[in-house]
Amino acid sequence: MYAVIETGGKQYQVQEGDVIFVEKLPFEENATLTFDKVYLVKTDDDLKVGTPYVEGANVTGTLLKNGKGKKIIVFTYRKRKGSKRKLGHRQPYSKVQIDKINI
Repeated sequence: MYAVIETGGKQYQVQEGDVIFVEKLPFEENATLTFDKVYLVKTDDDLKVGTPYVEGANVTGTLLKNGKGKKIIVFTYRKRKGSKRKLGHRQPYSKVQIDKINI
């Protein structure tokens, strides 16, 4: 069984027991989360597609960790102008373990 959910403006295909990295969520660690925006649910013998969401379906998960990703370097350079800029960026994320898919 799997489902397609939306969080943080992105879509994720999840199964029970999966660990996913999503955009940072405003919750503390070990909090129980419910994702209500479920686009699709596939069971062993049935496929439910929402318009746009599947009614009554949700996915529950546990927030394992809030953290920051690896640093990336953003370097802007304009040739022959003497203009350059170096920036670093670390994207915040939330690590979520999917516990149950409810239909």
